[in-house]
Amino acid sequence: MTTPTPPVAAVKPVEFTNHGDVRIDNYYWLRERENPELLAYLEAENAYTAASLAHTETLQKELFAEMKGRIKETDESVPVEKGGYFYYRRTEEGKQYAIYCRRVTSGRGSLDAAEEVLLDVNMEAEGKKYMRLGNFSVSPDQRLLAYALDDNGSENYTLRVKNLETGELLPDEVAKTYYGLEWGNDNQTLYYTVLDAAMRPYKLFRHRLGDPSTGSGHQASADELLFHEPDESYFLSLYKTKSARFVIAHLHSAVTQEVHLIDADDPAAQPKVVQPRIHAMEYSVEHHRDAAGIEKLYITTNWEAENFRVMTATVDAPGRANWQEFIPHRPAVKVDRVEAFRDFLVIHEREAGLRQIRVQDAQSGAFHRIEQPEPVYTVGSGENPNYASRVLRYGYTSLVSPSTVFDYAMDSRQREMKKQDEVKGYNPDDYRAERVWATASDGTQVPVSLVYPKNIALDGSNPTLLYGYGSYGASIDPSFSSSRVSLLQRGYIFAIAHVRGGGEMGRAWKEDGKFLKKKNTFTDFIAAAEHLIAAGFTRPDKLAAMGGSAGGLLMGAVVNLRPDLFAAVAAHVPFVDVINTMLDPTIPLTVIEWEEWGNPADPEFYAYMKSYSPYDNVEAKDYPAILATAGLNDPRVQYWEPAKWVALLRTRKTDDNPLLLKTNMGAGHGGASGRYDYLEETAFEYAFLIDQMG
Repeated sequence: MTTPTPPVAAVKPVEFTNHGDVRIDNYYWLRERENPELLAYLEAENAYTAASLAHTETLQKELFAEMKGRIKETDESVPVEKGGYFYYRRTEEGKQYAIYCRRVTSGRGSLDAAEEVLLDVNMEAEGKKYMRLGNFSVSPDQRLLAYALDDNGSENYTLRVKNLETGELLPDEVAKTYYGLEWGNDNQTLYYTVLDAAMRPYKLFRHRLGDPSTGSGHQASADELLFHEPDESYFLSLYKTKSARFVIAHLHSAVTQEVHLIDADDPAAQPKVVQPRIHAMEYSVEHHRDAAGIEKLYITTNWEAENFRVMTATVDAPGRANWQEFIPHRPAVKVDRVEAFRDFLVIHEREAGLRQIRVQDAQSGAFHRIEQPEPVYTVGSGENPNYASRVLRYGYTSLVSPSTVFDYAMDSRQREMKKQDEVKGYNPDDYRAERVWATASDGTQVPVSLVYPKNIALDGSNPTLLYGYGSYGASIDPSFSSSRVSLLQRGYIFAIAHVRGGGEMGRAWKEDGKFLKKKNTFTDFIAAAEHLIAAGFTRPDKLAAMGGSAGGLLMGAVVNLRPDLFAAVAAHVPFVDVINTMLDPTIPLTVIEWEEWGNPADPEFYAYMKSYSPYDNVEAKDYPAILATAGLNDPRVQYWEPAKWVALLRTRKTDDNPLLLKTNMGAGHGGASGRYDYLEETAFEYAFLIDQMG
């Protein structure tokens, strides 16, 4: 077999000087998206990656067949009753995308009526390599469907409206909208958000059906501009309260939030601020109206409460000066949000690294937690559109338990399993999940979730995949993956390092892994790897690491710090060119990121970022085998970050281990959109890992 020759990117030095520091970037030119030389280089890297792993093609096909065979290809979600219909989505064997449907309830609570197909995403995807449904919202009278599609991975969605009685598309169409789409209660008014040039949702528009539109809400339109957020550090998102009383415009930076209420009953209503923004104060709002018609707002906030507390206020006087404490701050429990039903409040919390659901009677105040069957799990609210419901639908999963949907009677505390995903050939009794604790370099105890076959000997010989993220306060909670079973059945251990920078252990956990404490994220991950080795789970030549986006930054940092700990690394769309990206406010999302990483215009932040930025710390030494992925249309982590990182590694690393770059030339941040295409990508990645570790 002929050994493929790795491509070599042209060296075109560009000099940068910041705070007296001079940097030479030999691969800055890879940002030139329209440059034929750049496209040729990416294609050459793709060809080299394919050739380098050609010997694993049989394994890739085997893995894909296993993964595909494990899922129930023709399947259906648990129906949700709303407005006289059961709504559900289903999949069909051989088709990549979901089909969205409904049936009339006929007042009997049965599913006997004929099926009505609302949207078949497979039909929308015909002739296209990519298709993603971003918004799907049925009008309150159930007659109209507003939906938005992205056909290239750029996260620019085209909004359309369909008459569900006739099946016809209305002439109303708006291009370049974003996530966030809500109906007014008059069934004629739509609220939507659009993006600025930096991919930041910054404007809120109101569209009345039938009004003329040029088709691009943020460039020229007859639609009414309701809100414009000029501050580049804020995102604008949109949701509707369960009570249907308000459309909520939620402004948020990384550390500050502001909420505006829009009366959903009044098609001419203007946004009304709840509490004007105060730097570093966060809050979210839920509306409640009891059976007697008494209204109040439940406000979850970090005001004088690091782990958040819940306050109440009236709709007429919602400002902070009028807030009354409802749930006090508890140092050991973080309050995530309140979900308001007419007769009950559902409080979503986190304690000891695990999600909890607390149910409280809205009148008596009596409360209880919903007990869960396993010691390590993930739980979260499901689809609950009906404000008057006395039943909470929630989802449950763990590292060994497939995704399960429960209906929970909030008054009688009776739980009914509605569905558990079928996983062919899988027996949860064959596997064990547990949580261990690694000691970080500063003594902090870092939780690590594990799953592995019960029949393996924990003698240090087991191939192990360690996953991590650790940014933005995002929690990587333990959940089931049917694809991962292909590794477990081959004797692998899968582990999640719940490192600082995430939110698993409360707000302090996030704060201890950002700004000038960011390196805690990296050293925590290293501590987790060292613990797995010391405890006899694995050894360095059998240990792989995986992370994506900001988790890809984690991958780049740890291989610079401790390349000896890992045999292989998979870095998905990795954020590795930290200095150049954070210095360029024209790049999408940069400005808002300053409140996570710091602004390198400040010499202290610049020096600290440079000390860990993976691209700026590549050295002449041995590195593990590395597979990096990119998306040419990725608006979150630009394709050139992994491309530059790989190009520089090729010139400096001193080993012969594989270094591979795979760029999806027709997708964005999330990779392939079709479910089979996604499985093929996963099989490719697993084949790379198995090839390196056995």
